[in-house]
Amino acid sequence: MATKFARRVGDLEASSIFRINAKAQALKTEGRRIFRLDAGDPDFETPGAVKAAGQRAIEQGYSHYTPIGGLPELKDAVIGKFERDNGLRYREDEVMVTCGAKQALFNLCMSVLHPGDEVVIPQPYWGSYPAIAKICWATPVYLETSIEQGFMPSPEALAEVMSERTRLVILNSPSNPSGQVISKQALEALGKVLERYPDVFIATDDIYEHLRWDGNQYYNIVNACPALRDRTVVINGVSKAYAMTGWRVGFCGGAADVVYQMNKLQGQSTAHTAAVSQVAAAAALNGDQQCVRDMVNAYQRRHQLVQTGLATIDAIDYLPAQGTFYCLPDFSRIIDRLEGVDDDQQLADWLLDHLGIAMIPGSAFGAPGHLRLSYATSDEDIEEALERLNRAFG
Repeated sequence: MATKFARRVGDLEASSIFRINAKAQALKTEGRRIFRLDAGDPDFETPGAVKAAGQRAIEQGYSHYTPIGGLPELKDAVIGKFERDNGLRYREDEVMVTCGAKQALFNLCMSVLHPGDEVVIPQPYWGSYPAIAKICWATPVYLETSIEQGFMPSPEALAEVMSERTRLVILNSPSNPSGQVISKQALEALGKVLERYPDVFIATDDIYEHLRWDGNQYYNIVNACPALRDRTVVINGVSKAYAMTGWRVGFCGGAADVVYQMNKLQGQSTAHTAAVSQVAAAAALNGDQQCVRDMVNAYQRRHQLVQTGLATIDAIDYLPAQGTFYCLPDFSRIIDRLEGVDDDQQLADWLLDHLGIAMIPGSAFGAPGHLRLSYATSDEDIEEALERLNRAFG
């Protein structure tokens, strides 16, 4: 008997990220040397003090259920983080802990979206944004940007895509995949548009907040436009800044009525994230932040290696990143000249097969013709991969 699957999964596309990841791993297993510029995972270990806190938690008996919205000590740490780093004050009932930052966004979407609602998503975007909207039977509406405009969403473009069906706008800064940071001035301009739509929620995904080297103070949409606070959910977590992707701890802050609904939903899905992980996350947020600064310094150095290497290849257009551990070079001219390669998907396969370089097709992020290059890997691998690109296309 043929199985009829639910439309919410039938409409989803398979991830190019996982396809390239699987192919790269298979080639590596065959003995090929593969340069992994596809990773969305920090290549550093979780800081020792954080691991030690998790180990102590096991010995101290943190092996049972916790409150759905998070352990009190972690919620206190989240409240302290928001005030210390962002100048945002939340009460205990305005924050919650989730199984990674992705679940915070999923909880929000499931709590506020109705079938037929529209979700405005600037391009390029993290692939889970439109996927989660579709799972909620909402329609993604894309706000186009380009490398020529610095991948920055403009207020004019935002105004054009807003409609009476718009229910949610998602912002991400620094951006996965472009590495660009939305300035305070740009956020203020976007905020003036959003103020005209009082029934629209905003999600600001700040997961890469600390991975920056632009030299400026960090702002999200609430900092820039305080009037939007009660309909904005600020999403963050410990995955990227503390190299804790596998611990699965995210958190968010927002108006109490919104967080209450998200908490209700989480209670009927995952409940809480692992108790031991929550203790470790509290240690990360409350502890010495030198470990974060050390990792950022390494990413900035690696980014410079990427920038220097790409500068030698005229056929690749490149916008230097301001943060994260990604950039999004434009390979359109290389696609045009390579025989048998018609798009970025085929180019990603060609690079793996011929040069042993793994990068993610830009079409996975709404940026066809581009490839996402991750420098969450060693200096040596970055230098060798860029040298191979230079020999092939320089």
